[in-house]
Amino acid sequence: MKPAPPPPSPAVTKEFALKTIGFLGLGTMGSPMAVNLCRAGHTVYGWNRSDGKAGLLRAAGGRSVASIREAVREAEVVITMLPDAPQVEEVALGPDGILANARPGTLLIDMSTIAPQQAITLAGKAAEYRIRVLDAPVGGGEAGAIDGILSIMVGGDADDFAEAKPVFEALGRTIAHCGPNGRGQTVKAANQLVLAINLQACAEAVVFLEKSGVDLEVALDVLGGGLAGSNALARKKANFLKRDYTPSFRMGLHHKDLGIVTDTARAMGAAIPLGSVAAQLVASAVARGEADLDHSALLRGVELLSGYDHEEK
Repeated sequence: MKPAPPPPSPAVTKEFALKTIGFLGLGTMGSPMAVNLCRAGHTVYGWNRSDGKAGLLRAAGGRSVASIREAVREAEVVITMLPDAPQVEEVALGPDGILANARPGTLLIDMSTIAPQQAITLAGKAAEYRIRVLDAPVGGGEAGAIDGILSIMVGGDADDFAEAKPVFEALGRTIAHCGPNGRGQTVKAANQLVLAINLQACAEAVVFLEKSGVDLEVALDVLGGGLAGSNALARKKANFLKRDYTPSFRMGLHHKDLGIVTDTARAMGAAIPLGSVAAQLVASAVARGEADLDHSALLRGVELLSGYDHEEK
């Protein structure tokens, strides 16, 4: 009897795992994600709805294409990273879209943030074309996308998740299969719920501390070292201290996400009293013209409600 062959070396295993990927959506999040896929050795064809977004991808060795068809026709995996469900539906279901041009058996990974039911509907329509779908929204913002340390919440078939794991590992650090289609989006909705409440609490603490005359930087360091500490506070501390609202994650997108949260909670009969207040405060910021600011600009709303002008402190 011949001995069993040795297991493949890590290098062979890695080569086997490399994919040809069509990446659709090279915006604030999508561009660094596509770059990280290139750096991991995958072949990436990038497409964006507007021109002038593919420079970083090309510099990393990726290929910029002019149409969805060019991006997906040879791809084993197609990734979408788009602002909202209408854009996902247009790119996936349109006459020149993914389903019309991708090969049967292609794995479509939607990393946008859309409603759970919309993710389920997309998977059902894709199945008619023998295209498999994972919903895989992410958390971690632009910094997490650049550093390749995103949290990735995945809904879909377990075998499809296992196949996609090497792709996810180029993009994130915390990668979880949450269940069937729609469950990744459900977990992302909960993430956005917790984050909005956390940011609002941090913003309220900032005004509370400053109006009390406390050294804000020292106080935030103390809070960050105890049970009140959070990733949100750590990541947004500089924004609060400097009142720098250069967007890492835009208020307008968080407003959209909280609409998903409140609609989904209502449909399932889940009470989210703090989440409802946070959603109203984010909506107020958007109504004041702050949609393009970072979501840490919730601090501006607390200042307004408190009659507090930081510049006059």
